[in-house]
Order: sequence, then structure tokens, then C-alpha cells
Amino acid sequence: MTGDNARWVWPDGSATEGGFRVSITDATPGWRHTSLRVAELAPGEQVAVDLGETEVVVVPLRGGCVVSAVDGGGERHEAELAGRADVFAGPTDVAYVPRGSQLTARNDGSGPARVALCGATATKRATTPPFRHLAAADVPVELRGAGTASRLVRNFGVPDVLDADSIIACEVITPAGNWSSYPPHKHDEERPGAETELEEIYYFELRTDADGSGDPIAYQRVYGTAERPLDVLAEVRTGDVVLVPHGWHGPAMAPPGYDLYYLNVMAGPGATRAWLICDDPAHGWVRGTWDGQSVDPRLASGGYR
Repeated sequence: MTGDNARWVWPDGSATEGGFRVSITDATPGWRHTSLRVAELAPGEQVAVDLGETEVVVVPLRGGCVVSAVDGGGERHEAELAGRADVFAGPTDVAYVPRGSQLTARNDGSGPARVALCGATATKRATTPPFRHLAAADVPVELRGAGTASRLVRNFGVPDVLDADSIIACEVITPAGNWSSYPPHKHDEERPGAETELEEIYYFELRTDADGSGDPIAYQRVYGTAERPLDVLAEVRTGDVVLVPHGWHGPAMAPPGYDLYYLNVMAGPGATRAWLICDDPAHGWVRGTWDGQSVDPRLASGGYR
């Protein structure tokens, strides 16, 4: 079941451009609405991007950075992002940079930094949302699912939290042995009040949940409908990317021993910025079983943030 892996799965180091270790843009075949660039910055290094019609949320994955932006009106903005030790250490502060800006992300720290630029084409609104620095303390953290479908979601870039034109972004922690993005769901049609058309990027990082040994892996499933077939089943490691152009996606599976992190970036052509999904009818019944189960105690006790 790997018929479409070659098109939609980008292993670490296979989608590079300029100073970016990961570069998924509208130049990527079959991709239109979202982008993801990930840079590894040594102390004193920086990356710069002319955003054009793209808006960006800057997300420190490891370490911090200083974000500078000159917007379309010539006004300069700057935010120092404290960041975090790694993606498993808790939420991070982020910066929203509007379309038309000249963006620079610079590592002024003493250690290495890994920074994600999550982007979306931003042409829906006549008025450009303002530059914003969102503090880590203001990032809502949600516990979703139950039992072995328990996961933790950090909603820094969803409509109720971040004012933006098109982008929707969040990050998910799935403890070792659990499943997330489950039941399988899709968002590839515009059906008012029921579903929004959004393409989606998954960027992965993993860790061993014990002594640091082993070769951390996880698995991601994406499959289509009869009308729009799609067939992806990928073994993923830190730095890998899976693209979801349409169709059902899930589960994202964290094998025992390996904690899973993924960063989601979504956007689409519809006029409404909303994450509206529908479950695969074959598996949606699973949600009904959660009422009788507890949230994974590793999440409920605050062991993951």
C-alpha cells in the first residue's frame, strides 16, 4: 500500500532549497495553497524570504530566534521568540507575518536553532492582518480523544486564536503506543457548515521515550475515495514530510517506545477560514467509544505539555 508514496512523501533532506532543510512550496508538484520551510540555524545565522502573497507563522522547533519583518507599507516589526529546548518540551511562542512582508529569522542565541516557516497563500481578505507575537502562555492546549487514541494538540494557529487570512496551523503530540489523526477524516470539499477544502502538510519529529536508544519511527496513512484515489502508507522519521492533497488521512501511529510529534499546516481556496472535517463512515463509530475511556494518564498528569 505505497502506490503514491513517491509523490506525496518527502523524506528528510529530499525537499531542500537555498538555506532550508525542508522546502515545500507551490513549486512542489501538485501543491497549491500551503508551504513549509524548515531552517537549521547555527548561532549568528539567518534566513530571509520575500513573502509576496504568502502569510507565515514562524514556529521555533528547537531553540529560539529573532523574527524581523518589513511589511508592505514599509513598517518594520520585530519579535524575539524564546522558543524551547525541543518540540516535546511544551508550547512555543510564535510570530505571525502578513503577506507582502520581507521576513528574516535570525539565531541570536548561543546554541543551534531549528525554525519552521508555516505558510499559506493569503489573498482572501482585502485588509491584511497585522504582525503579531503570540506568547507561549497564550497557546491553547487541548487533550483530544481517549485511551490509545489520546493526543495533545497545541492550537497556536487556529481561527479562534490567531487572526490570519487563510492559514490554519497546530502541532500534535502522540505518546508512544497511541494513534492520532483518528478516526480517519477528510477536508477536501466545500460543503457549507460541514466540510472545508484544505490541503495539509504533516511535518514529523520523533524521540525515544526511555533512554534515547533505538531508531524512532512512526507511520502515516492517507487514502482516497473511489472518485479521487490516493494510496499512501509511510514510515516516517524526524524531518520527514507527508503531503495530503485530498482524501482520508489517519491514523498517525506512534509505535511503543517512540513519542511522535507533528506540525500541521492547512489552507484552501474556500472563502471561509475554518477546519471542518468529516469522518470516514467506516471508522467514525470509534468516537462513540471514547465516552467510556479515560484520557491517557501520561497526558492527563501533565507529563506532556
